[in-house]
Amino acid sequence: MIKRSPVQQGASQRAWLITYPLAVLALICVAVFWAADPEWYLRALPGVLFFLIYLLAYRDVFTIVIWRGAFTIAVTDVPLVLALYYLPPVAVILVVSGAILVDQLWSGSPRTKMAFNVAKSAAGNSVALLFIAAFPRYDAADPAMWAILAGAALLASVVEFLSLAGVLSLVQGLQTGMGALRAGWSGFAVNGINIIVGLVFLVALGATWWSAILLAILVAALLLILRSYAEFFRRHQTLADVYELTQAVRDESGRSGLPDVLLGRVRSLMQSEFATLWLAPQGRHPEVLLTARVEHKGLLDISPTPEAVRARAVERQVGTGVGAKFASTEDLRAGMRAARVKDVIVIPLRSGQATIGTLEVVNRLGDARTFRETDVQVLETIAAHAAVAVENSRLVDRLRYDAYHDRLTGLPNRRRVTDALAESVRVRAEDEVVAIMLFDVDGQRNVNESMGHAAGDKLLVETADRIRGIADPGALVGRIGGDEFVVTLRAPSIDATIEIATRMRERLRGPMAVGSLTLDVNTAVGVSVYPDHGSDPETLLQRAELAANAAKVLPYGVQPFHPALESRAVRRLGIAADLRRALDNDQLEVYFQPKVTLADRHVVGVECLARWVHPAHGEVAPEDFVAVAEHTGQLARLTESVLVAGLRRCRAWADAERPFAIAVNLSARILLDSRFPELVRELLDEHGVDPGLVTFEISEPGMLSDIERVLPSLYRLRDLGVRLSVDDFGTGASSLAYLRQWPVHEVKIDDSFVQGMATDSGDLAIVRAVIGLSREFGLTVVAEGVESELTLELLEEMGCELGQGYLFSRPLPFERLEAWLNAQTEPESTPTGEVRRLRAVI
Repeated sequence: MIKRSPVQQGASQRAWLITYPLAVLALICVAVFWAADPEWYLRALPGVLFFLIYLLAYRDVFTIVIWRGAFTIAVTDVPLVLALYYLPPVAVILVVSGAILVDQLWSGSPRTKMAFNVAKSAAGNSVALLFIAAFPRYDAADPAMWAILAGAALLASVVEFLSLAGVLSLVQGLQTGMGALRAGWSGFAVNGINIIVGLVFLVALGATWWSAILLAILVAALLLILRSYAEFFRRHQTLADVYELTQAVRDESGRSGLPDVLLGRVRSLMQSEFATLWLAPQGRHPEVLLTARVEHKGLLDISPTPEAVRARAVERQVGTGVGAKFASTEDLRAGMRAARVKDVIVIPLRSGQATIGTLEVVNRLGDARTFRETDVQVLETIAAHAAVAVENSRLVDRLRYDAYHDRLTGLPNRRRVTDALAESVRVRAEDEVVAIMLFDVDGQRNVNESMGHAAGDKLLVETADRIRGIADPGALVGRIGGDEFVVTLRAPSIDATIEIATRMRERLRGPMAVGSLTLDVNTAVGVSVYPDHGSDPETLLQRAELAANAAKVLPYGVQPFHPALESRAVRRLGIAADLRRALDNDQLEVYFQPKVTLADRHVVGVECLARWVHPAHGEVAPEDFVAVAEHTGQLARLTESVLVAGLRRCRAWADAERPFAIAVNLSARILLDSRFPELVRELLDEHGVDPGLVTFEISEPGMLSDIERVLPSLYRLRDLGVRLSVDDFGTGASSLAYLRQWPVHEVKIDDSFVQGMATDSGDLAIVRAVIGLSREFGLTVVAEGVESELTLELLEEMGCELGQGYLFSRPLPFERLEAWLNAQTEPESTPTGEVRRLRAVI
């Protein structure tokens, strides 16, 4: 229910400041005229006829609407001219005031408005009578009498007009009063025509009273013509207004200003106090309730429409009108009276067969006016266009949302994050940084391959929800890649950002349910900040990704950007094409690092390691060109090149009767190629090398990431007779029990544990456990990274069979390896043949 506010009630009370003086003026004039003509009532019998004529004249009016008020220009000037001539002054005031009072009571006008209209009319007529009293009385046919009566009638209209403008200025403000003045002056042309018609009637009646019959017929005909013309003009104007409205709605379709344009124009066109747009909730769109009110510039989030009326329209899916002119909705009138609503029209907005909302107008302006069936048809036409515009607006909104949000998680996507970063950079304070924390989820690919993409999607959604839950309130959380999430915020410094990233990563590591499994999801976090690490969003995101890649190998998993990371990445990109040419031209060199038995210091084999000296960049780190080979599809060629070089040297050593075994590193990605075991068989046959002299070393973390897929290739290689070794053992997340399931012959302990075992009891315990359990499983144990005599002695005491490291020799090219063998080893005969034994460990 829409109630009158205290401000509105106060404004209504101010109307009495004009009503009272007008009433006092009219009463004084009545008293004066009564005193001057005490027996006026004896000549007032025609006043009954004038009273009826006035009532009819007030029912046929022209109306203009200004803001909240409706102003009428009636044909009352015609009977007024006749009454001023034929009736006593007191009778004129009483008859006109009485007719207005009856009309206002009939229309149900508020008390304040009714009192003002009666006082206004009485004061205007009193001033007109005073004007007439100032001149002598002439015959009806005398032009002087015409001028006096015309002046009096116009003076009455001016007084009433100025009174109306004054009360509007007091009640609704000076701007409203000025608007009434500007709009009302055109009405005096109609007043002038009515006065002339009244004078014509006066002259005709002065000639003969029988002319009243002709005049009555003429008036009836004119009223019929005027009504027909008014109805035609109203329909024409309505069509023009509807066309302009639909054009405006179409132009605004898809924009945020659609409700303002639609409701403002609908309210004006339907001349209603309220126009409301209600949209039902749909998908991610919430319920919308917006109302344009005649005295408000903006839109309100209320609606005066009774819920029962809206429910009826939505249920029946037809336009529903309730008011004095709608007899079929009488059952809803009680609720209307309770809500203080005079009349209402509710039109459903339809999209196909569904109702998406309603368009509503409430309270036709003007106390004597109400909505009709024709208004329902007009509003239905508008609603049809509005429904299309609303659906287009929602479609555009959805497209905008989809363009800036990830469909799976609902988080902002890379484009939205980039825009938000640009805005944050623009408004950043001097004492803070704009921080980007990029979370790279580990294990997403494994979940997709082992449990299906539905489970992988669930993991991403759960991760998104968890990051959103642990992020600071002012942070923006987005998804910029398959398994990459980003959090941006303003922070005091880069150190504070790293603390936030570390805290979030730890909170994110909790167990996460995916289907029937509970996973412990790990993340690597890269950090970049503005302005230290870049000046634009794309650069900041790129550098955060570089840092996240570097963080994957760190135990604490958080890495701020450093220029060396970018230079390394740029360097890798620059050598991609050069690596292909180097492989084509056999420019890569293979180095060999000896493997030594710890018990008797025999050199029993070498590990084959690729080395590359770039003509421009110099020596390229193996991890760099191996990474480039993996990303450019050249890893198979690189592996084959190293294997062929090793087999060639292995054949040569065997021909010289000092057989050395060779070891070659394999990526798990190579083992995914089912053709690789066959290639190995062909190369062994081609070079005539005993398969037992060849060992393939597979990194434990790489093997774990694809264990189910690489197992078939491992078994086929084992069946060929080659040896298999688990490289970098201890750095992955496996259990030692896996060693029983894998078809391997050897375990190679990672150098990070071997180098620390002399000073760290934890590393020592790990090495001891690996050696003990591996021997229980019948596996050979190789320790890499042997760099001190103390480490050598500890390994020997634990029963480790083989070792390699700088204590024995660095990786050497073939010629230098031969020189090292001649200088540092001596031949020794064994039951299986001659071997090379170290003279001393330096």
